[in-house]
Amino acid sequence: MGPVYGKQWRSWGKDVGGIDQIKKIIFDLKNDPSSRRHIVSAWNVDKVDEMALPPCHTMFQFHVQDTELSCQLYQRSADMFLGVPFNIASYSLLLCILSNVLDLNPGEFIWTGGDCHIYNNHLEQVKEQIKRSPLKAPRLEIPNFKSIEEVLNSKPEDYKLLNYNPMDSIKAPMAV
Repeated sequence: MGPVYGKQWRSWGKDVGGIDQIKKIIFDLKNDPSSRRHIVSAWNVDKVDEMALPPCHTMFQFHVQDTELSCQLYQRSADMFLGVPFNIASYSLLLCILSNVLDLNPGEFIWTGGDCHIYNNHLEQVKEQIKRSPLKAPRLEIPNFKSIEEVLNSKPEDYKLLNYNPMDSIKAPMAV
């Protein structure tokens, strides 16, 4: 894939090591929670041509209000059937993890899309999805993290999704 999300989030720039945007955002949120500059970007113009696919979720911003941490994601290109549900779930998890590290409550996750689309070869699957009734949301339990290092050392079994009742999957080819 090239130097996409993880590389840009954790080692931005040309220099060896680069800037760890995740550590920086945690530091900044702790030390200046009212700032309007709590932004992580994956759109590194200098590296876009080296990426197999430029980042779809290009930037996200955090906001602290009282004791709540909220996150807004801007997604430049959005596969509404396959990609967006996964992106919403993963950024919601990130919001919960960072809220935990910062000793804040998770607030709102706000999703914003640019080029929102459904591929022609997914139309039947989308029609099937629309027929389904929503289920009650599950509850997430995660360890009490104090640092990003603790998060990185955690294991999948440390996370519990309670009362999760998935529906049958709907298969569809992925478009690149």
